[in-house]
Amino acid sequence: MAENENIINEAMPVEEKAVEETPVMEAPAKKAPKAPKQKPVPAEDFDWTSSHKKFDNYSADERAKLEEKYAGTMNQIADHEVIEGTVVAITDREVVVNIGFKSDGVIPVAEFRTNPNLKVGDKVEVYVENQEGPNGQLILSHKKAQLLKSWDRVNEAYESGEIVNGYVKSRTKGGLIVEVFGLEAFLPGSQIDVKPIRDYDVFVDSVMEFKVVKINQEFKNVVVSHKALIEDELEAQKAEIISKLEKGQILEGVVKNITSYGVFIDLGGVDGLIHITDLSWGRITHPEEVVKLDEKIKVVILDFDDNKKRIALGLKQLTPHPWDALDENLKVGDTVKGKVVVIADYGAFVEIAPGVEGLIHVSEMSWSQHLRSAQDFLKVGDEVEAKVLTLDREERKMSLGMKQLMPDPWANITDRYPIGSKHTATVRNFTNFGIFVELEEGVDGLIHISDLSWSKKIKHPAEFTKVGETIDVVVLDVDQENRRLSLGHKQLEENPWDVFETVFTVGSMHQGTVISANDKGAVVSLPYGVEGFCPSRYMKKEDGTNAKVDDTLEFKVLEFNKESKKIILALPKVEEEKEVKSAEEKAADKAAKQAKRTVKQINDNIEHSTLGDLEVLAGLKENLEKQEKAQQGE
Repeated sequence: MAENENIINEAMPVEEKAVEETPVMEAPAKKAPKAPKQKPVPAEDFDWTSSHKKFDNYSADERAKLEEKYAGTMNQIADHEVIEGTVVAITDREVVVNIGFKSDGVIPVAEFRTNPNLKVGDKVEVYVENQEGPNGQLILSHKKAQLLKSWDRVNEAYESGEIVNGYVKSRTKGGLIVEVFGLEAFLPGSQIDVKPIRDYDVFVDSVMEFKVVKINQEFKNVVVSHKALIEDELEAQKAEIISKLEKGQILEGVVKNITSYGVFIDLGGVDGLIHITDLSWGRITHPEEVVKLDEKIKVVILDFDDNKKRIALGLKQLTPHPWDALDENLKVGDTVKGKVVVIADYGAFVEIAPGVEGLIHVSEMSWSQHLRSAQDFLKVGDEVEAKVLTLDREERKMSLGMKQLMPDPWANITDRYPIGSKHTATVRNFTNFGIFVELEEGVDGLIHISDLSWSKKIKHPAEFTKVGETIDVVVLDVDQENRRLSLGHKQLEENPWDVFETVFTVGSMHQGTVISANDKGAVVSLPYGVEGFCPSRYMKKEDGTNAKVDDTLEFKVLEFNKESKKIILALPKVEEEKEVKSAEEKAADKAAKQAKRTVKQINDNIEHSTLGDLEVLAGLKENLEKQEKAQQGE
């Protein structure tokens, strides 16, 4: 070092050295004489090789050897470079490292915490932060050298695909923190294993193998994967398994995932799907009823695509089909028991044995003819008894019936509902032409609108009763073949029109109340619940006004028709006036016709009469014409 300092000092300019060696002088007492002006020596003439000492003059060869020897004692370094150094001293606070530079570097001992056995003479890697700091000292860092080396190492592993070891430090959101080459890297939960991991904590504080899969150079982020290593191993197994796949092949696998529509099976690197319908011959609501997660099961290959990426598997196919094991003696007409497994509007599916189902159509659940849904009779889980209606073993289809186990209400219908018998029925629904009623389960009948009342004219059945109410009926007709009953309600009473014919005779007077009116006339309520009709021309009262709704007046019967149940009425005064006026009109018409005939005769005789006759006839004609005009004026 002293030798290096001498060389630096000797290389300084003469003028600078003269300034440094000249002592400071006090001001003279009197003015000194001017020294002669010296001529400056040109720089190109200055001998820089001269040391101005008689004993250090070297020859050219000697100087070359010395310069070469001196250069060998100095390392060529640059800032921000990682180089190797030697520990020359260790204190409680610092570690002195020699890198072969003009000065040693001092590094805090805290940077060597990862190397507690550090001693003098050990070789260490350091990072040159600055060749000459603010104090002229070399600034080094062991920690930064490690980081730079680790970062370079991680990049090399990423580019080469090298498998590296890492220590799992802790769990974090979405994955794990792993230390690789002294750097912290992120291991996503999805990259831990090929199968879903539910507990990340079991991996903490363990050493695992990883592959560097992503590096962010800007933010210095590293992402590693353990799954990638497993996938690489599985690819070989997968290729071998796929090459040997055949339809109908039976393999062993592990339940990897369970969904509502099926189960994913790991076949050793290749995944297959068992659809829920291929898990069991019987109906199930969820695959968890048959298999459990991580369970080992045997499956059969049903199908796969050309690339063998989608593999359809089956579990139920490993057992015989239940229809093949169905009792050979079972036939149409036999009674079976089962449980309702599915309900639809049109019927219910009943399982009579695991995997063997029959359909009970809604029309076979009851003898009733009303439109109803299967939910009105059954629900899922019900135990039922039914009769086999059809059985097709080849198509594996069966239809069942419940009502066949109950007596047919139409079998002896004429015995229980003879014509003329009276019963109580329940109103089920209306039509414009009548009411459908139910006498008992499976026995319906129709009451025509004309058979509801003897006296009232009913426009719609809803005016007479309501759905759900009971009504008394009489059986009018029975059609056993077509399962039809004609019923009547008014027939419960005698026909009152036989009596009304003697009460409401033509010309008789009766008190009535106007209940409705229109342009054609008014409907009048008469005694005994009978209604009559008064035409508008007969509705004028004594005061000259027309009768209106709610008026109670005396009406005269003009017409009575028993067959059509029609009574025509009129207010009496209007009817009398109409009759008088009608007689006068008839007389006037008769006189007018007579006058016209007379005038015609006169005209016909004029040509054959004398002049005297003409004067008489002319007077007679004039009188007749005046009389005719007078009648027309009236």
